[in-house]
Amino acid sequence: MNAIGAPPGGSPLLADPVPVQAPFGSALKDAGDLRGELVVLSADLSRYTDVLPFAEAHPDRFFQLGMAEANMMGVAGGLAKAGFLPVPVTYGVFATRRAYDQVAMALCTGPSRAVIVAFLPGITTPFRATHQAIDDLALMRALPGMTVIDPMDATELAAAFGSALEHDRTVYLRGLRGEVQRLMDPERYTFEIGAVAQLREGADIGLISTGIGSGWALDAAAELAAGGIEAGVLHVPTLKPVDADALAEWCAGRSVVVTVENHTTIGGLGSLAAEVIAERRIRSRLVRLGVPDRWAPAGSVEYVRSQLGLDAPTMAARLRQEIE
Repeated sequence: MNAIGAPPGGSPLLADPVPVQAPFGSALKDAGDLRGELVVLSADLSRYTDVLPFAEAHPDRFFQLGMAEANMMGVAGGLAKAGFLPVPVTYGVFATRRAYDQVAMALCTGPSRAVIVAFLPGITTPFRATHQAIDDLALMRALPGMTVIDPMDATELAAAFGSALEHDRTVYLRGLRGEVQRLMDPERYTFEIGAVAQLREGADIGLISTGIGSGWALDAAAELAAGGIEAGVLHVPTLKPVDADALAEWCAGRSVVVTVENHTTIGGLGSLAAEVIAERRIRSRLVRLGVPDRWAPAGSVEYVRSQLGLDAPTMAARLRQEIE
């Protein structure tokens, strides 16, 4: 199967990753230059969410609303109904847990459209439970009409933001701030809401991943390949809606499929895969890897991955056991 998003005859991955500084900030400023209806709302986190280039270029369309995310989502809903295209930007935990009712009522009912950009997804925060957005994908998937996107790298973050601005519904987009790795070639990868992309071929075991978890899956696949096991990797950047037919077809050809995500294993990609497998009566066995049913420790992403068994050596050892 040639998954949508992947170029014919090969993977969209670059040979070597390239660091990109603030790809969201550049994409946001460029979009603001072209779209006079685009307005940006910040909850006192502009310095930490890469929105300053837009704020400096378009101060009349930038609104600093303070540490009041619930109010920010309500204001976004009002602006949307008045004909603007609001982009409320904050941390994932504040966009979801703190403002969930306002997101639901102001942005998922009536003629509303917005792009919610949520930073520090999953374990990318150095802090504990207060800042760990490990349940945001599950919460946003549950909202009627909400589109949910978890980009993998700098290429996909910019492309997904562009697609989100053209979308006819409210979008929840996980953000990656500061220096972000470019893993996919922008000349060879096309992002499409709902599409999936095969990043690596391999018939011994199948890895289904999303967001930065796709980088983790590729790390584990490389570790397995060194031992003679070939793992296929399917990237699923849009958790809602999703091309369930493509996902089902990919799962059906493998006896064991494993989901890998920067999120709790409850309600996110693992649950999405389970739904598709069960509803299509696919006989693949499913294993879910991600944040278990507890808060992760604080620290760097590398440290937290190691503590949760999401580092490449530990994941590879677990996957070897699953196919023995």
